[in-house]
Amino acid sequence: MSGRGSSPPIFICAAALATIPYVRRSYSAVDTLRMPVMKTPRRFGSSRIVIFTAAALLSVTLLARLCPAQDQEQDQSTIRVDVNLVVLEATVKNKSGQIMSGLKKDDFIVKEDGATQKIMHFSQDQLPLDVALILDVSDSMKPFLGPLHDAASTALDTLKPEDKVTFYTFSTMPQRLVDLTSEKRKIAERIDLVTGEDIGGSTNINGAIFEAAQYLLQEAPRGRRVIVVITDTVATDNGGVAPVDVVQESLAADTAVYCLKVPGDNPLSTRMAAAQIPGLINMDKVAQQTGGEVFDVEKLGSLTTAFSALIERIKTRYTIGYYSSGNGATGNLHKIDVRLEKSYGSKGKDYTMLSKTGYYYIPKAAQ
Repeated sequence: MSGRGSSPPIFICAAALATIPYVRRSYSAVDTLRMPVMKTPRRFGSSRIVIFTAAALLSVTLLARLCPAQDQEQDQSTIRVDVNLVVLEATVKNKSGQIMSGLKKDDFIVKEDGATQKIMHFSQDQLPLDVALILDVSDSMKPFLGPLHDAASTALDTLKPEDKVTFYTFSTMPQRLVDLTSEKRKIAERIDLVTGEDIGGSTNINGAIFEAAQYLLQEAPRGRRVIVVITDTVATDNGGVAPVDVVQESLAADTAVYCLKVPGDNPLSTRMAAAQIPGLINMDKVAQQTGGEVFDVEKLGSLTTAFSALIERIKTRYTIGYYSSGNGATGNLHKIDVRLEKSYGSKGKDYTMLSKTGYYYIPKAAQ
């Protein structure tokens, strides 16, 4: 890294943008963890030092779609120097747990490190969506394959034409069966081909999320990235990947992790044995730390209802962008607080805000 990144970075936001000299990436603060984002998972029992690398948060295409939303008085040909675009997404629920739709830019307040920021970009489901759909095919999932076929087809049909999906299955090891594609019918058809003969093995949720996050980071740099895991959440194999590394890799890819939780056919002996295995992922915590959610099929009544509700939730997130007034100290955690203006009451009491809560500044030269 010696000799790299020594000159001041420049950020250009214009329709004719050709390069992205540097960006700020938005991350969720995992407690107070100062996290390096890694390309190789930390293996249990290893003292390996993990090196922080990260791709750009926004591609040229994404910026081109965001920039026209700037205030009218701003000259669109302006070259912005020593400023950074921070983009995050948020879901807002009222006290009853219902989604608060129809909110406007002026309804939101964003603070970075305690300083109020001016929201320059605001939209809802206008930017492309890239989804990694991950299906658990371990022994306990066999009863749900039939209902899943119809549920997946119904839910995927609600995505926009430009949205893309990739499909994985996993038990002991994850396997990508369909590369990222805008042809959702291909995904539904491949899911239909998963039968009882494909069922078997342990439940390595850790490795499945980690691999999907890496894939989205490499192959889907232009959209909003989401991982959807269909599982009973009873992990029985850590795959040699620590839970903290799963979260860090998801955050490195700016990927929210959602879970479609099915009851599963797990005898008491399996659940008790799983509880004794170290390093197994907790889906509720991963969802919370990455800005996603867990949808429980039993509580929502049916697999089709839950799957459709999950996809709809992803689509209704608000996309918020601002130019940071911070100094961009490399490696420092910049805390973000997103809330509604005072007339909506108190955050956490009168409404719930689901959003990433911080980011780490990454110069392009350090990537």
